[in-house]
Amino acid sequence: MKNIIVESFTMDHTIVKAPFVRKCGVVQTPKGDIITKFDLRFTQPNKEVMPTGAVHAIEHLLAGFIREEIDNVVDISPMGCRTGFYLILVGEREETEIAKALINALEKVLISSEVPAANNVQCGNYRDISLFGAKEFANEVLEKLKEKYNYGGKKDEI
Repeated sequence: MKNIIVESFTMDHTIVKAPFVRKCGVVQTPKGDIITKFDLRFTQPNKEVMPTGAVHAIEHLLAGFIREEIDNVVDISPMGCRTGFYLILVGEREETEIAKALINALEKVLISSEVPAANNVQCGNYRDISLFGAKEFANEVLEKLKEKYNYGGKKDEI
């Protein structure tokens, strides 16, 4: 039987300090393309958890906002533990570039007046979406990320 190593299971969740952006995987495809995966951690593992309505709203909002900030996004998906999101993109990027993009995207969450695709045609669970919750967590995470990455909001500052 093949020994499979799941990268996120190798990280010691008791010592990390959220929020953070962490490059957690780089894969080269058989045709030579690079795929990079980032851990966008919002809350402290095993201490804080985001309610599903907030996670769901952030997922919908970041689906567009993160793509406005960086190219070649394959997906942004919530973690099952509800402490953050995984960002997968084509190409190799550095953590500071992704942190800057996330900060800018979270700024947009704070001024959003609605959650995109929050309806029964475009979403499989549109009733469990909280714009209020998304803004609450975005605000909390945003301030901590700005401090951690010394980012004052200027496009090329990081």
